[in-house]
Amino acid sequence: MPEAYNPPAPGWREWLLTERPASRRQARLGRAYASWTRFASNRLALVGLAILVLLLLVAVFAGLIAPDSPVVGGDLRTARLLPPSAAHVFGTDDQGRDIFSRIVFGSRLTLMIVFLVAIIAAPVGLLMGTVAGYAGGWVDATLMRITDIFLSFPKLVLALAFVAALGPGIENAVLAIAITSWPPYARIARAETLAIRNSDFIAAVQLMGASPVRIVLRHVVPLCLSSLIIRVTLDMAGIILTAAGLGFLGLGAQPPSPEWGAMIADGRRFVLDQWWVAAAPGAAIFIVSLAFNLLGDGLRDALDTRG
Repeated sequence: MPEAYNPPAPGWREWLLTERPASRRQARLGRAYASWTRFASNRLALVGLAILVLLLLVAVFAGLIAPDSPVVGGDLRTARLLPPSAAHVFGTDDQGRDIFSRIVFGSRLTLMIVFLVAIIAAPVGLLMGTVAGYAGGWVDATLMRITDIFLSFPKLVLALAFVAALGPGIENAVLAIAITSWPPYARIARAETLAIRNSDFIAAVQLMGASPVRIVLRHVVPLCLSSLIIRVTLDMAGIILTAAGLGFLGLGAQPPSPEWGAMIADGRRFVLDQWWVAAAPGAAIFIVSLAFNLLGDGLRDALDTRG
């Protein structure tokens, strides 16, 4: 009798992309792999991701990468305003400090600002938006009118007002940027909630006796996360520019902190003759902001299931 044919076992890729997963774990891994495949198809998004990974490594190992101290100046007679050279890759500033070292250590401040603003503003906006969208009525009207008040002011102007009231400093700058950044997240979360609050699965959960708090936290919020992550990533460039603007005006990180916006403010007096003093931190802000925008575009393609 001829031997029975045994089809080859499916490979790991077929196992991940199967339309009939055998477990929740397989389904989650399959969705993650499909999202990564869509993300990796965007070459510019990979470039942005590579730049941000490099920035993270620079921030972590700043003490090993930077050749000099970012705050201690050199001899003003011999080290002041030196042009880029082998000894000083980006030149020196008016205090004789190595600009490359200051940019390297400034990456820590930039990532700290971005991270703190994201973990403060995003949850606030997500909570307000989901509560307003699910509750409706006077709760929705009240929360959205508060959101409209914040949206009616330009972000930088409102941040300047809060920092002026709280006082200059990196902590107050982070708080001011976070206060002005949450309204768009609330709008997105509310729109997503309105689209799903009348769905059949929400009605089924209600019939099972789930409380509104449980429905919002366990069922509505997870469905809003993908849109929120995309918007937060795209907003990172604006957060960096706002922080740099506050630093440029002297309301952010205070001297001698190596904050990129403050470095541009210090170099504006020498921009015609010693252009590198302001150009180097300006280029750093541009590259990092572009990287976040490229990464946000890639995440939008990967996480937007409607695409």
